[in-house]
Amino acid sequence: MIPSHEKEDVTPLCPHCGQEIHNVWFREVESLFGKRYIYFCPSCRKVLGISHRKGFWMG
Repeated sequence: MIPSHEKEDVTPLCPHCGQEIHNVWFREVESLFGKRYIYFCPSCRKVLGISHRKGFWMG
């Protein structure tokens, strides 16, 4: 297993434009099951990732 560590002294870089990411923009994506969100860079607006939050009935 690879351990994870919280780093407050390092600012991540956008993998697309290379700018420092000080905040992340997001939008809810329409979905029939649960809620999905798309996260994107505020500088270049390229997608950083998509998440899924299960509804209470999905476990």
